[in-house]
Amino acid sequence: MFCRRFSWFLSFVAGLLIMTAASTLSAVEIIGHRGASYDAPENTLASVNLAWERNADAVEIDIYLSKDGKIVAFHDKTTKRIGGRDQEVKDQTFDELQTLDVGAWKNAKYKAERIPTLTQILETIPAQKRLFIEIKCGPEVLPQLKQELAASGKTPAQTAIIGFDFDTMQQAKQLMPEREVIWVFKVKQNKITRKWQHKPSYYIQKAKEANLDGLDLGYNGFVNKAFVQQAKEAGLPVYVWTVNKVGDAKKLAEMGVTGITTDRPGLLLSALKPEK
Repeated sequence: MFCRRFSWFLSFVAGLLIMTAASTLSAVEIIGHRGASYDAPENTLASVNLAWERNADAVEIDIYLSKDGKIVAFHDKTTKRIGGRDQEVKDQTFDELQTLDVGAWKNAKYKAERIPTLTQILETIPAQKRLFIEIKCGPEVLPQLKQELAASGKTPAQTAIIGFDFDTMQQAKQLMPEREVIWVFKVKQNKITRKWQHKPSYYIQKAKEANLDGLDLGYNGFVNKAFVQQAKEAGLPVYVWTVNKVGDAKKLAEMGVTGITTDRPGLLLSALKPEK
């Protein structure tokens, strides 16, 4: 009798652990990096829409301000790598940028894909989904960004502003307090001493002092459960980029990260949220 009861108890505990693990995995937000950029040309409408088709929880894009004040989705400082013109985005008008083919480099079927505007991408966001907007230029884009977000008809909860430049993030939060603003960074490690550039408390305290809403960092050994818990206890959700392996994504989900940015949202969703 005792053996049967103990066996039942073990089965019950095992079931609870499995359900808890599944709940932890499914809770993490899967964010398409520049859309579904493993398969489609990054930061294009094709890539963004493919991520939505694959049921990504969110999409991340990069933005610049063109010479004539249009906010466009593009990652690099110049259009040399994608587009073939060795000139900075900020020094080209929107019409000039529109002459560039930014799809054929990825696959012939994307030939003639053009650089989209932020407004065009905002229009694609489905209900209950959201867009992470990474500022690649500087604070000069903020007034126009505020205007376009307000005019988009999307709720503040459907967009998040992110970026590496701390001062720009601080200014963004001051200008748009209703928007979620998240600081992006990558922690460097000394190759000789193996010490990290800063302790977790440095990033947490700095973000809190600026009234920012989260931390978004590159995936490496700095990211562990203790750091994630410390940040979350301070009211700062943790997002991690760029993760394309299922094993890595599961480890991060088990650590309790809020979101994972990936080039392959479809792959991670099928592994972590098979019910979707």
